[in-house]
Amino acid sequence: MADREDAAKQNPFWIEEEFHREKPSADGRLPRETAVYELLDRLGISYQRIDHDPVDTIADCEAVDRKLNTTICKNLFLCNRQKTKFYLLMIPGEKKFLTKELSKQIGSARLSFAGAEEMERYLDIRPGAVSVMGLMNDQENQVQLLVDREVFEAQTVGCHPCVNTASLKLKASDLWEKFLPAVGHVPQVVELTGEAGEE
Repeated sequence: MADREDAAKQNPFWIEEEFHREKPSADGRLPRETAVYELLDRLGISYQRIDHDPVDTIADCEAVDRKLNTTICKNLFLCNRQKTKFYLLMIPGEKKFLTKELSKQIGSARLSFAGAEEMERYLDIRPGAVSVMGLMNDQENQVQLLVDREVFEAQTVGCHPCVNTASLKLKASDLWEKFLPAVGHVPQVVELTGEAGEE
């Protein structure tokens, strides 16, 4: 605790120094977080884990990225105008999201950000902690996963374990070939440029 307090005086964003490769004690952790570790363990998926303060800013995200030596992609929870179709989009953090560019590729007009209520209902996640791991809670398959090709072809993926006070780094192949089949989701790969000319 003293180490954390000392670090906070020097840097307002605290991030753990050591990586962990096993699930933590459930003490003080939300069930939605511990459920992620339990599922990854059952599937034989290895990961590196670190705890940190809540990730609230781009600077916080960049600090976690540097520590994990991977990119924690932006995870955007979207829906159509009628709120009858929901999408989880994984794109590189630095890439601009243009709704028209994505709408054209998936054939769904008027995409917008889904609300916190739908996020919690389908993914058991609150705003600020959106993660591909939340698909384990979408047992009725209401959410379509969309993955930017740049993320899909990366060697590793960084994500939150359904809370924004910890981050994971895992092999991308384990995510696509073990985790997603286990939770009954098939990713749709999209190719986004993030260039204004596409609007």
